[in-house]
Amino acid sequence: MSREVVSHRDGHVYEFGPEMDPVYEAADGESLTIETVDSLNGAIQEADDLLDAIPEEVNAATGPIAVAGASPGDVLAVEIEDVRVAEDRGRVLTAPGFGLLQDDPEIDHPATRITEVDDDAETVDFEGIDVSIEPVIGTIGVATDGETVSTLTPDDHGGNLDTTDVTGGTTVYFPVFQEGAMLALGDAKAAMADGEMCGTGAEIAVEVDATLSVIEDPAVSPARPLLDTGDAVKTVASAETMEAAVELANADMLDLLSHHHGFSRTEAYLFSSLVGGLEVSQVVDPQVTARNAVPSEHLSLPF
Repeated sequence: MSREVVSHRDGHVYEFGPEMDPVYEAADGESLTIETVDSLNGAIQEADDLLDAIPEEVNAATGPIAVAGASPGDVLAVEIEDVRVAEDRGRVLTAPGFGLLQDDPEIDHPATRITEVDDDAETVDFEGIDVSIEPVIGTIGVATDGETVSTLTPDDHGGNLDTTDVTGGTTVYFPVFQEGAMLALGDAKAAMADGEMCGTGAEIAVEVDATLSVIEDPAVSPARPLLDTGDAVKTVASAETMEAAVELANADMLDLLSHHHGFSRTEAYLFSSLVGGLEVSQVVDPQVTARNAVPSEHLSLPF
């Protein structure tokens, strides 16, 4: 099947805001290939390339892509069919003032390691250790409800979620705040652990195959992104503290459980302590991100 290709060369953004000019207008239900550049715009190619500070322009997100018919109150479904690495190396690094252990005197800030790609083995190499390639789209989101937000920061519109489930086989659902939704994505990794402790994964350029669909008049209106991985439904929330993020993720999950099972909110709360659980997405961005998962046998989305 032929797909239109939307590349970072066509346009990319470093901010999500309420007013965004699309680089491409997609039909409802259209399938695209979206090409991204690595989060550092190709600046780090060798181990001697160090990041002395976080650049002002970081996490370029390809887009925005307007989706025909998407209006405030709708839901945008982004079905991610495949994510493919698109260069021969990734890079994992530290930078001063960034990362979970940024004040540890025994850790070099800055430091860089290049992770060479082995296409045949589907691995990247870290210091002689093979690490499986499991691509992640780090930054993905839509136009905001009002505030302009850096692509480095996650919030209710999505953004820098750094969530390992955002990969091939997952559908991501976003609340639509502005006409056209205005999807943009980038900041991919060839591999990344939950938490992204040092502040980066194996940062790399990728190609993403995705289908974009508009859901009108949703039975439940999500306040924040939702994920359907095929095995589980997950709410995703970002906040200044992990406690606040998990509270939001759990509260959003109660809405879904109440609708699906006909539970009271009390019953949904009790049930949420029996199945699935809380998961850490990332702990290093200007806001942290968490998710609440419930297995698909106990929950399906009302879309």
